[in-house]
Amino acid sequence: MRYRQLTTGSLALGVILLIDVLRVWLPGIITIFGQAASTPAELMGAFALGWFVLAMAAPALVRRVGARRVTVVAAVLLAVARLALTSAPGGRPQLWLATAGLLAGLVWLVGVAGGTDRPVPGLALGLAVNAAIHALLDTYDLVWRGGWVAWLLSAVAVVLFLLGTTLPTAPPGPGGARSWLLAGPVLLLAGMVALAPALAQAGMSYLVASGDVARSPLFGLAPVPVAVAGFLLAALAGPTRGWGRPLGPAALLVGVVLFALDSGDLLVAAILLTAVGLGACLALTDAPGRADADGTAHAAADADADGEGASGTDDSRRTAARRGYAVAAGMLLFVLGAVGYYSAYDLGYPNAVVPVVVAGVVAAVALAARPSGRRRPGPLPPLRTAGGVAALALLAPLLADEVAVASNREGPPERLTVVAYNIRMGFGLDGRFDLAGLTAAIDRQRPDVVLLSEVDRGWLLNGGHDTLDLLSDRLGMPYVFGPAADPVWGDAVLSRWPVTDPRSRPLPSLGAPTGAQALAVTLDLGDGVRAAVVSTHLQPPPDAGPVAQARAVADFATGYAAGRPLVVAGDLNTEPGDEAFEQFTAAGLVDALAVARPLATSPADDPRQQIDHVFVSPGLTATNPVAPRGEASDHLPVAVTLTLPSR
Repeated sequence: MRYRQLTTGSLALGVILLIDVLRVWLPGIITIFGQAASTPAELMGAFALGWFVLAMAAPALVRRVGARRVTVVAAVLLAVARLALTSAPGGRPQLWLATAGLLAGLVWLVGVAGGTDRPVPGLALGLAVNAAIHALLDTYDLVWRGGWVAWLLSAVAVVLFLLGTTLPTAPPGPGGARSWLLAGPVLLLAGMVALAPALAQAGMSYLVASGDVARSPLFGLAPVPVAVAGFLLAALAGPTRGWGRPLGPAALLVGVVLFALDSGDLLVAAILLTAVGLGACLALTDAPGRADADGTAHAAADADADGEGASGTDDSRRTAARRGYAVAAGMLLFVLGAVGYYSAYDLGYPNAVVPVVVAGVVAAVALAARPSGRRRPGPLPPLRTAGGVAALALLAPLLADEVAVASNREGPPERLTVVAYNIRMGFGLDGRFDLAGLTAAIDRQRPDVVLLSEVDRGWLLNGGHDTLDLLSDRLGMPYVFGPAADPVWGDAVLSRWPVTDPRSRPLPSLGAPTGAQALAVTLDLGDGVRAAVVSTHLQPPPDAGPVAQARAVADFATGYAAGRPLVVAGDLNTEPGDEAFEQFTAAGLVDALAVARPLATSPADDPRQQIDHVFVSPGLTATNPVAPRGEASDHLPVAVTLTLPSR
């Protein structure tokens, strides 16, 4: 039993390292290969798919040279790539290093599948521990943090993984193909929904905003320990029999449908149902093979598992290749689902059906699995394992800090400093998640209110970070979020003054897939003084201007302000003199950056376009407009100081 626990732990560590690589590789497709949206979405999709198609050749390699050799070599390459990414310089070297790590990880999975007929415990443990660590790190991974602590912890994980890879393998049974086939789809749904700490945090913020729960130190990541425990208990307890078999697949489908409805208030329920359902579906495929009952292994067993030096060589190699093709096909489903879901925001088609279809595949494969004659215990005790990993995840909400509302000055201020910034989901021009750079670019302006565009709160494509919460913590400024594309992508307002009456207005899409909205809030400046602030990001289709969206924002903002001082700012994708720009001036608003024109803001490394703007009501006097240089995003921030009208 101890032997099987060690091999299960090695598989879990490999899954953790592979997910770490994916959290670098997936954003690299957009921010590095995509070259700031200048690369066609179809080409980016082909680049992503190509590596997973290439991995389909790995089972033939396993059949030719043996699973053991393939596993060891690929494990070393995966470990080296993961460790090197901790200090990757960004840019194309980072992308190709992550790509090498991804391909090595896929080949490693194929090799492990060749010698493992019961992967469910290792897969489930790896996914659950990764989610717990991701929550513990506040969704800010070691690979992006850098520093000696990140290096030390990464090195420990890599060394343990490599030591586990050197263990002799027990002779596998003939089964396991269905479990390996589910590895990719389960990884996708876990990263998108079930075991996504950033999504849980975003979901809880919606419940707080609606008044359904009270904000407390436990509020943000509270669902994560519950989801982790439910997932592990369902996966490790063994397959359900009789009338209970459909319950897990049904829970999975209901949870994913709730996620697909794009309602922030339903996110927490979607996470919990999907987590339990995923675990139960994995358990339905978990049939033990014919390995030794005590889990011991011998040299002859190693040779047989590897397809060398024993009778039945061809059969064992064919069986290993079959499991290899299953896991390679499953990972191909992973990338097809990811590309199919996220490319919709560039190409413009309904994508809510994608996770539902993937969940349907998982449910169908699970229900098609035939239960074995008798249930054998797995290598991990369900209650103790689930409790231990859930306790690790529980440290995250216990250690979470609350962001207190803090103003810059006493009483109603004479001036407000406003910053508007398109943060490109937190990724700088070099393709690295540059939280420090974003924080410094904003904080050096000493802002009273910050308006953010392209805010990501949990997309798997961008690494699963809650960028808004991370920035809020570091700036000491609470936030209000306005969803645009879905509940976790949109615009935000951060303020040092109390915020009331938030409203979000969808804008005319005009065929633009990503979507757009206008988020309005009221700043309570004390002694009855209030000001209205509207954050937006105009996103018309490439062949049309944002005139209709600009008109809608201007009408919404002036109506919301109702005569109070008003600020409208964001990435407006229009330049001074354009028809869309004039929609704001026609509504009586003033260009707060006029005295500094031309004030180019995009692209950040060679700014030529003036597309980020601040408009104000006539009673506000604008001074010191700037667009400070930096490469923490593909846009430059704009900042301006506004003098409030005397009372």
